[in-house]
Amino acid sequence: MHDGATISGYRLTGRTRISELGTWNDAISPDGVPSGVLRLDPRAVAAPDARERLVSAVSADRRLLRSGLSSLLPVADLVTARGEVWLITSRRAMPTVADLLAGGGGPDSGSAGTILVEIAQALLSLHAAGLTHGALHPGTVVIAEDGSAMLAERGLLAAVRGESPPVERDIAAWAALARTLSASWAGGDAARLFDRAAAAASAGGLASARDTLLAGRDVLPPGFTTRDRLVETLHRWSAADVPTSPAPPAPDPGQIVTLLHADRAGTARTAPPARPAPESDVMMRFGPGVPTEDPENPGNTAERIWRSGQDQLATLHGQKGSRRTPRGRRRATAWAGTILLAVLIAAGILWLRQSPGLAVAVEKVDVRGPKKALSCDGTANIVGVVTTNGGEGSIRYVWLRSDGQKLAEQQLRVLSGSTSVELPLHWKVSGESSNFKGTATLRVLSPTASGKALQGKASFLYKCQVH
Repeated sequence: MHDGATISGYRLTGRTRISELGTWNDAISPDGVPSGVLRLDPRAVAAPDARERLVSAVSADRRLLRSGLSSLLPVADLVTARGEVWLITSRRAMPTVADLLAGGGGPDSGSAGTILVEIAQALLSLHAAGLTHGALHPGTVVIAEDGSAMLAERGLLAAVRGESPPVERDIAAWAALARTLSASWAGGDAARLFDRAAAAASAGGLASARDTLLAGRDVLPPGFTTRDRLVETLHRWSAADVPTSPAPPAPDPGQIVTLLHADRAGTARTAPPARPAPESDVMMRFGPGVPTEDPENPGNTAERIWRSGQDQLATLHGQKGSRRTPRGRRRATAWAGTILLAVLIAAGILWLRQSPGLAVAVEKVDVRGPKKALSCDGTANIVGVVTTNGGEGSIRYVWLRSDGQKLAEQQLRVLSGSTSVELPLHWKVSGESSNFKGTATLRVLSPTASGKALQGKASFLYKCQVH
C-alpha cells in the first residue's frame, strides 16, 4: 500500500478490503480522524441514472443520521473524478463482522448477541422510515472501535442495480447472520438461542426475533453488555498483519466534484423523506463508557433494551390478559406507581453515574517484547502497557515498526477507574536471517498528561538459517 494518496483531502492509509461495490481503504480525514474511502467499481456506476440513484440513497441516509438514527456508517461526501465515483465516510469502514470471522478466535456469544440486537433494531428503524438495506451480510456490518455495530453500504447495491429490495430480504439476511454467529461465536444454550431468534425472524419478523433474544438473555455471559471481549478482538485484528493493495491513482484535486450539492442545500430530488420511527422502535446502541443519554454518540441505548427487555416483554404479555375486576385494577395501579417510582430512582442513579467525570490522560508508556529469539517464521508478541490517570475517554495511538511497515493510527475508548491498558502488537517474521533485530515503538499521540506524545519501545531477535 502506497500511503499518501489523497481523495478530497482524505489520506489513504493502511488496510484495504474488497466489497461488492468496489474497494474500501482506511483513511485519515483532514482533521486527523480515522475514516473510510470506497472507490466504486466503474462497472457498478456505468448504468444510466446509477449516479442519481446513489445520490438519492446517500442523501436519505444523511437525513436519517441528522434525525438521530446513529446505526448507519456516516457518509461525509460522494465525489466524482476522472469518471470514477468515490464514497467517503467520516468513520472507519473496517473491520466488518466478515473480517473478524475470517480472523478466527472471535469474541464470545454475548458480543454476538449485542450485534444481533443492535442490527435488528437498526433494520426496524430503517423499515419504519420506508427504507431497506438490501444487501445485509457479515461484510456490510462494521464494528466501530467501541464495539458498536453500524450498517455499511445501505441501499448502495440496490441503487446501482436499479432495484427496490423488499423488507423480506433484510429479514432473511438477518436470520442468516444470526445462524452464522451461532455457528462461529456461540455454543450450547447461546447457539440455540440465536437459532431460535433466526427462526422467529423468518416466522414473525425482526421485532419477534429481537424479543426472542431479550427473553433468552440469561444464557449469555455475565456482563456481556460492556463488549469487553469484542473490543479485545478488535485490538487483535488491528495489530495483525493483513494483505494490502496498491493505492489507486489519486485524481487531481481540481478535478474532484461533489455529487451531494442538492443534499447539502436540503433539496435532494428523489429520496423520500425519512419518517421518524415509532416510539416502540427507538434506535438501540451502546458501547463501553458511552453516556446513556448522548444522542450524538453511536453507542448509547442498546444497553437499556438489554436491561429492560424482559420487563417490557412481561408488560406486553400481561396486556393480553382477561378483563380485570376493580380490585385488580387498583392492585395494577399500585404496582404501576411502584414501578414508576423505581424507574425514576434508577434514572437518577444512572444520570449521576453518567455525569461527566475526569477526562483520560496518559501518564506513562511501557512496551514488553519476547525475551527469547524467534525461530523461522515466528511471531513476536509485543505488548504496550499504557498507564493513565483513571479518567474516561479515547486514546489515540500508533505502532511503529523498524522494518518500515506502515500501520494505521488507532483509537481506544477507556472507562473511568481503569489506570492500565494493554495494547498488543503481533509481528510475524519470515525468511532466512542470521541476526535480525526488530524494534516496535508504541507512540501515544493524545491525550497525555504532558500535552506531548509519549512512547515506549521493545526489541526482539530473529534467527533462521536453512541448511
